[in-house]
Amino acid sequence: MPVAELRIALTTEDYERVVAFYRDGLGLDPAALWTNDEGGRGQMFHAGRAALEVFDPSYAASVDEIEVGRRVSGQIRFCFEVADIHAAVARAQEYGAVLEHEPMLTPWNDLNARLRSPDGLQITLFQPNTE
Repeated sequence: MPVAELRIALTTEDYERVVAFYRDGLGLDPAALWTNDEGGRGQMFHAGRAALEVFDPSYAASVDEIEVGRRVSGQIRFCFEVADIHAAVARAQEYGAVLEHEPMLTPWNDLNARLRSPDGLQITLFQPNTE
């Protein structure tokens, strides 16, 4: 049976800041909003199409080396395709992202920038190179 959708669920102590980062900083589209009887909240975002990449430690280290110059990722790293890498990096930083490495041309011919989200996740923003 094929999978119809990929979802990733994050749990964070800094809910408002993290929601603002993904909504306003990265521009993800808000979708369902959930609450429970105890006042808990959940926000779903649409993020275009999804893909799952699985790397062994050696390959993950080589990607980190290319994008950052050193091993920084943990077990999970988010990647988002953007239309304008420089504008996307600036907007993400306005909402609490920490720049790990400026945009650079990768061997696979994308412009990639590496950020750390307000809750510490490694994030790659990439813009396909059309030249």
